[in-house]
Amino acid sequence: MAFKDLPIDARPREKLIARGATALADAELLALLLRTGVAGKNVLQLAQHLLERFGGLSGLLHTRADDLKTIKGMGGDAKRSQLIAVLELARRAMGEKLRQRTVFDSPEAVKQYLQLHIGSRPHEVFAVVFLDVQHRLIALEEMFRGTLTQTSVYPREVVTRALHHQAAAVVLSHNHPSGSIAPSRADESLTQTLRAALGLVDVRVLDHIIVGPGQSFSMAERGLL
Repeated sequence: MAFKDLPIDARPREKLIARGATALADAELLALLLRTGVAGKNVLQLAQHLLERFGGLSGLLHTRADDLKTIKGMGGDAKRSQLIAVLELARRAMGEKLRQRTVFDSPEAVKQYLQLHIGSRPHEVFAVVFLDVQHRLIALEEMFRGTLTQTSVYPREVVTRALHHQAAAVVLSHNHPSGSIAPSRADESLTQTLRAALGLVDVRVLDHIIVGPGQSFSMAERGLL
């Protein structure tokens, strides 16, 4: 069912124009983007199904294109491309925010930013957030992939990139595709190795954040740094 087939007082577009975007529920905003439903589900029902399937807007932001293909009505390129484009705009907007302010004024924003970028990857990714002297974002780089151990993450390369960016500090991060975000002994050992290596060039390790879909673990907050 399309918007035109919904009762007038249930049409998100008219509601938005009359009352503003803040008056709309999450499903209504998503329905505006989707535009049409599928057989057996009107557009609002499809939007609500997506939110329930992926755990709300936050979960949807972590969703991969392949995951969307599994949803009836999202197999077509047009609708899926629109949604992926909006999700990518949200990621980039968060990145711009981090560049405009001191990152550690809002640690939660850093966690969310990392979740958006690597939290839903099907394989392990080790990333480094490079920060300037005011702890503003310079760059996020995915440096290593695969099973992460001290032998597969090379401190020299992390130091080289920190010097390239003239970083004053870094936030280390990696994802746990299994869903458990508890750090392993190897994670803690790797953190200390990198901390020592970066300390030799006067670059501080502010945190090591482990992320999974919709959740994160900060070693700094847990006293492991």
